[in-house]
Amino acid sequence: MAVTTEKKAIQENSKVPERLVYEMVNGEPIYYRDYDKVLSGEKRLEEVLGSSSIQAILVALILKALFQQLPEDYILATNEMGFKLAPKSWRNLDIAIFSKEELNREGIKDSYTEVPPEVVIEIDTKADLKKYEGSFDWYMKEKIDDLLNAGVERVIWITTFDRKILVAEKNERWFITNWSDTIDVIDGIKLNLEGLLKSEGLNVEK
Repeated sequence: MAVTTEKKAIQENSKVPERLVYEMVNGEPIYYRDYDKVLSGEKRLEEVLGSSSIQAILVALILKALFQQLPEDYILATNEMGFKLAPKSWRNLDIAIFSKEELNREGIKDSYTEVPPEVVIEIDTKADLKKYEGSFDWYMKEKIDDLLNAGVERVIWITTFDRKILVAEKNERWFITNWSDTIDVIDGIKLNLEGLLKSEGLNVEK
């Protein structure tokens, strides 16, 4: 008897360790990029979990700028914080700005939060895009829609390969701009990526 596509997927999923699952959408795993190379022994786990230098530095600079400007009623979270959108669905967040009041209402605990952040900032992605036919745009749009539908007010997505920033809000016009542009984050707080890099004397390879 021929093995159905669904059964093949189940068999494949059963062979992939949980630590290689990047996100979960409606019970379907999204794996880390190159997870299959870890399974085959071509790469070590740390190689697919780690960030590039530009990704890590941008996260650090953005956090530094926001820590200096955010009012005390907000708190910053990072380190791929898990956000549970719905049963069997969760997403990793590079940087998230939360209301302290909302987080305290839920309670700080040893599990993924179900409180939607006010703002999410993403830089590229570590997700494997095979299920999206290799399309980063398709994956990005799905994740942004998931976050906005779950109550996130604004999603800011930074891409390093073309130095662009996408800003998205529910029921508002999404737009794409350059790193040289100054963008609104929350409550009048603004970011300019080129300005942050220049202020630290850092040059990004083209």
